[in-house]
Order: sequence, then C-alpha cells, then structure tokens
Amino acid sequence: THEELCRFIARESDSVVVSVGYRLAPEHKYPAAYEDCLSATQHFLQHLQRYAVDPARVTVCGDSAGGNLAAAVSQSLAGRTDLPRLRAQILIYPGLQALDFNLPSYQQNRGVPLLFRERAAFYMLQYLNGNATKLEEVLEGAHIPIDIKLKYRKWVSPD
Repeated sequence: THEELCRFIARESDSVVVSVGYRLAPEHKYPAAYEDCLSATQHFLQHLQRYAVDPARVTVCGDSAGGNLAAAVSQSLAGRTDLPRLRAQILIYPGLQALDFNLPSYQQNRGVPLLFRERAAFYMLQYLNGNATKLEEVLEGAHIPIDIKLKYRKWVSPD
C-alpha cells in the first residue's frame, strides 16, 4: 500500500528507503509486527555499508500503526551501543496510547476521516488480541484499572 509513497520519498530526498512488510493483525497479534520491524531495522543497521548508507543519517518513519511501530523500535534501540544510533523518528498520526480514547485529540477528531475514534479503538483491539468484543468498554475507558489510570495520569490526561 505504501510502495509508491516510499519510491517518491526515496527519489525526492535522494535516500535509501526500506519499507518493512510486517505481519498484520488480526491474523498476527502483538508483538508480531513489532518483532518484524525491530528485526528488519537491526538487520539494516548491521549492514549499512552494503547499502552505502551513512550510519549517522538513518531515520525510522511510520504512519498510524506504523508510527507506533517506529516509536517502539526507536525506544528499543535507544540504549544499544552495538548498532548505529537512529538520527530521528518521523511519526505520522501514530497510535501511541490505548489508555484513554476520550482525550481532547480523540474528541476533536472523532468524526474526521480516515481514522474515526471508534475505528482507532477497534484496530487497537485487533492488533492486541484479535477480538473487538470489548470495544464499548474501551471507548468508555473501563478497560484500564483505576490504579493504572492514576499511575499514568501525568502523561495521559486532558491536562
């Protein structure tokens, strides 16, 4: 689905673009996609000379679920000393949290195509366990125990 865009980015930025064809939910649940992206990124970083890539210029990028994967890969590699450091991450409308689907960004964009609030929660459930029967509970915020909500309210709150 992204081949044409990747070719455009490569051509216009005079870059090497590696697009990972990771396993998709619901057939392949978490952490399959993450493992695929991490493995591909590690392999690429280990073989940069083969692709004539400057180790100081490697960036990961992703949109939607791919944005989540790019962020997770970046975090996983941040402390590694055996691989070149990533220069940056580009996250395009990433799905970064599943604690609260009632935050202002979800409320403000609840009816904006492409990723309606309900659809975002549905896909998150598909990604995690392949079962969306708890969709209403997730949308109401009843899927997270209160102690977890309190623990993370500093980072995930309307404030």
